[in-house]
Amino acid sequence: MAMTATVEQMPIRDFLLTVEEVAERLRVSKDWVWDHSSRKAPYLPVIRMGDGALRYRSSQIDEFVNERERLSVLRRKRR
Repeated sequence: MAMTATVEQMPIRDFLLTVEEVAERLRVSKDWVWDHSSRKAPYLPVIRMGDGALRYRSSQIDEFVNERERLSVLRRKRR
């Protein structure tokens, strides 16, 4: 009897990004990425690796940008 593993559905090609790649993608400094990986808000969703390295899911960075954009639009509408 063969057993098959159940794998959770994950977006195809949801790469893990480095601090440098996130900084380049968002057009901000590496310090900005480090800062927003440890603060309360706005918070970049981060994966802390055992060796102290930080990694970011590509899809979660996209969600972060979409949420920031949504909040910006709401602020403009209130004025």
